[in-house]
Amino acid sequence: MLIRNATLADGRRRDVRVDGERVGAVAAAGTLDAAAGEGTRDATGKRLLPGMIDVHVHLRQPGFSHKETWATGTRSAAAGGVTTVVDQPNTDPPTVDGPAFDRKAEFAADALVDYGVNGGVVDGWEPATLFDRPLFALGEVFLADSTGNMGVDTALFSQALDRARTAGVPVTVHAEDASLFNESARGREDADAWSAYRTARAEVAAVEQACQVAREQGVAVHIAHASTPEGIDAAHEAGMTVEVTPHHMFLSRGDLGELGTDGRMNPPLRRERRRQRVLDRVADGTVDMVATDHAPHTSAEKDAGVWEAPSGVPGVETALPLLLAAARADRVGYERVRDLTATNPAEVFGVERKGRVAEGYDADLVLADPGTSTEVRAEALHTRCDWTPFEGHDAIFPEWTMVRGTVVYERGEGFADHRGANVRRPEATDGGAETRGREGDEGAGR
Repeated sequence: MLIRNATLADGRRRDVRVDGERVGAVAAAGTLDAAAGEGTRDATGKRLLPGMIDVHVHLRQPGFSHKETWATGTRSAAAGGVTTVVDQPNTDPPTVDGPAFDRKAEFAADALVDYGVNGGVVDGWEPATLFDRPLFALGEVFLADSTGNMGVDTALFSQALDRARTAGVPVTVHAEDASLFNESARGREDADAWSAYRTARAEVAAVEQACQVAREQGVAVHIAHASTPEGIDAAHEAGMTVEVTPHHMFLSRGDLGELGTDGRMNPPLRRERRRQRVLDRVADGTVDMVATDHAPHTSAEKDAGVWEAPSGVPGVETALPLLLAAARADRVGYERVRDLTATNPAEVFGVERKGRVAEGYDADLVLADPGTSTEVRAEALHTRCDWTPFEGHDAIFPEWTMVRGTVVYERGEGFADHRGANVRRPEATDGGAETRGREGDEGAGR
């Protein structure tokens, strides 16, 4: 396939040839000729980006398929321009040993896009068998209980870091310190009580502690879903990497009056001033990546009191579209969108041949028209979850999404019959050493 006259994230217009599963060539617009029988696509006036690598999703299988499945969740991902998802371990059973990994891998075979599978840590976990599997990362390691009740203490966290370092596996951390939760908020019943309970200082203290333990052991950790500017700064200053979710970028405690318990998640929404300072750090390069923490629950489950409703919101289909709308509004640059969603996740987690529109890289591509925006509507999304916290927000959804040379989703046409691959398996990274670090026509811009 030859994609003609596409505008890359840095504004250059390029022709891009897809050769099998890879990008075969990237050249100035108008300089590549179609070969005999080669299909062409006109991308004039549209943005061509590397597919998003979402390093933080909860696809809910095994154990909770009424909320989401690998099939429905990855279709939703593809429709939102996500070409690689990374599933977290708090399923049933939790992914804390080799047999649990193998069971999850059976469900992952239904994935439409490429994927990774994380392992988890609890008392009684089995690192020997777990690290024998093709893990994407260890984590999220929960420093406070969240969905799945997988919170660990400092001693177990330190042990996990040691085992992961020996195995050469990255570690991601859910950083909240439960000892700093505000118990007085328990007397409230309004939706904002959850934010008042799981305090900002509980996150900041846990980020600082996690970074300190990691430094003492000479390892790096990745801080998941930071919701405070102070937590982001603490991770950055410690030399660790950090992700931010769209809900912590675009929603605040001021939205809870409308959202109700649909706005309950861990860590919770923060005050508007903190939200703006988080978005500033996303835009200026302090934040390494955006990840969704896609954590679907049904409307019926969410329709409960603030202390009974489950924590989590869907987001895998809306993240890139919301960022593209923010880029069009000059709130964040297109190059930052590329780096936050693709280039940096690939580099931080060592995902070979992904994250760039460059010769020799996987043809994981997304085409979007910045001139065509729409409002987010739950009824138009493809997740099994039947609601969204971003109802009515402006978004720019992809025209099509390609995974390793196959258009897996096209607006108005639907989904292709395609199966994703585990990016940590040798067959998914064959030849990676030949292309590793080669920028080709589009650089990283970190």
